[in-house]
Amino acid sequence: MRKFLTVAILFALLLTIIPASLVAAAPPAQGEDYTVQADDWLSKLADKFYGDVNAYWAIMSATNQANAEDPSYAKIANPDTIEVGAKLRIPTNEEAVAFMADFNPSQVDVGKLFAKGESGQLVVGSWWTAGGEADGLNGMFEIYKQLYPGVEIVNATVAGGAGTNFKAQLATRLVGGAPPDTFQLHAGLEVETYSPDQYLSPVDDIYASEGLNEVFPADLLALLKYQDHFWGVPANIHRSNVLWYNKAVFEANGLTPPTNFDEFQQVAEALKAAGIQPYVLGTKDGWEASHIFEDVLAGTLGPDGYRGLWTGQTSWSDPAVTQALENFKLMMSYANADHPALTWDGAGEYLINGKGGMMIMGDWTDGWFTSKGFTGYGWAPPPGTAGTFVALSDSFALPKDAPDMENAMNWLKVVGSKAGQEAFNPKKGSICARTDCDPALFNEYLQSAMVDWSKDAIVPSVVHGAAAKESWLTDYKDVITLFVASGDVASAQAGLQQACVDAGVCQ
Repeated sequence: MRKFLTVAILFALLLTIIPASLVAAAPPAQGEDYTVQADDWLSKLADKFYGDVNAYWAIMSATNQANAEDPSYAKIANPDTIEVGAKLRIPTNEEAVAFMADFNPSQVDVGKLFAKGESGQLVVGSWWTAGGEADGLNGMFEIYKQLYPGVEIVNATVAGGAGTNFKAQLATRLVGGAPPDTFQLHAGLEVETYSPDQYLSPVDDIYASEGLNEVFPADLLALLKYQDHFWGVPANIHRSNVLWYNKAVFEANGLTPPTNFDEFQQVAEALKAAGIQPYVLGTKDGWEASHIFEDVLAGTLGPDGYRGLWTGQTSWSDPAVTQALENFKLMMSYANADHPALTWDGAGEYLINGKGGMMIMGDWTDGWFTSKGFTGYGWAPPPGTAGTFVALSDSFALPKDAPDMENAMNWLKVVGSKAGQEAFNPKKGSICARTDCDPALFNEYLQSAMVDWSKDAIVPSVVHGAAAKESWLTDYKDVITLFVASGDVASAQAGLQQACVDAGVCQ
């Protein structure tokens, strides 16, 4: 079946050269049922019945409304995919015109595309569209359905790496006064992007009623607070600072994971002498090098010094930052030459194939290795970061204009609950934000991360929205991208200092 967006564009072009009267059938005077045939897609049907490829939204809504009364009708969760043999409801021309007049496709007000339950809807916005992340989200949905069976859950996902597309659409909806009931938000200063005073509601009362202050670590609570309020409830924790290595390669060469940068060089030289690529990374997507450098910063400055970089307590002109850049430059001297052409997982193939020794990447790598059927990997803190947990967290926020405020607040309670987090995280490949989840539900790596989460110093990831606002992050990434190409330590340090000044944190 062809991709929907491609087809929509194609038909839009066709309509510019073919009169609508030649491509459109007579609009139905009365609503009618339709059984999906091979080669059907929603925009094609909208063009057939209304002469308007964009009216597929009206068909989707009418079919979902009919499904609420009669399950023999399809429930269309994604307009890109309709199954052959599915039963659709084709609204009358007047109904379709009325629906489209009240529907704003630019904001994709998905609540209008689905029926409401006895207790209304819950529209959940996220960028979790596939694989373990989608399975984990469905796990939380199941917990919610058990507790609130009268609520229709609408899974309003938008695909795109790290939420890039979702965030752009969300900003439009918030400003337009048509937000989802709740939406995914990286914990930390990413909240500043959405002008919380104007568009969000603080969730302090949920922390109090659900006892979240007692089950989240103190460092996480500090990270979650902005302007003395909590603006989201975290569903999980990922770790940025993990050094992954090929166990067979290390064992064959009598090596152990390096604990500091001097040991890193020694291990890298031994791997190089053995004909193994010592260190691998991919920088194709533009964020990977910046991710690795935040771990180098934490390993060089320690947790307090690293935290201070983002609060103004540590100067970016400090000699320790100079040393961090030198450490990263050393690391890059042992890197694969093809890193600009590879994504992070493309670089991971070096380890899987036994051609690479070490890589630094977040703990979603554990899930990726597992999906590839690769079990010969080990893990350790990157140099200097033993006892430091560079954290990122996915949370859910509460828009001030949430259409179903009560349902949204109940969702946040599920997100923060032990049952919700245990349903979500083993499937997602992350650990609970809570410290009381059952370790037996998690694999060996995640169990080790749970132990570290309960005792390590927690510091915020900058690349994943926790440590700095979006504009500062952009400048930081630009400086590190240039540094990878140039190796100019002095220029990079000056650029990082200027980025901090531009962010209004440094003098």
